[in-house]
Amino acid sequence: MQEELEAFQKNDTWKIVSCPPSVKLIGCKWDYNIKLKSDGSLDRYKAQLVALGNHQEYGVDYDETFAPFAKMTIVQTILAISASQSWLLY
Repeated sequence: MQEELEAFQKNDTWKIVSCPPSVKLIGCKWDYNIKLKSDGSLDRYKAQLVALGNHQEYGVDYDETFAPFAKMTIVQTILAISASQSWLLY
């Protein structure tokens, strides 16, 4: 957890600011995972801070969503499918 918080501060990922009274807050929680190597041995422990967006209503609490990253396996899969189907990518 501490490493994740330090990475947020180091990368200027977020800033702690006061909340305006007209804004409805959403909660967050820590998600803990144990990452294993292919042979089943321990690789590392991972902590991730996630927002509890399940209490939000579209158009009330937010207007759009944005994911700032894509996993390389997803990109490779899309490229492979588009190449095999001769699709154009934009």
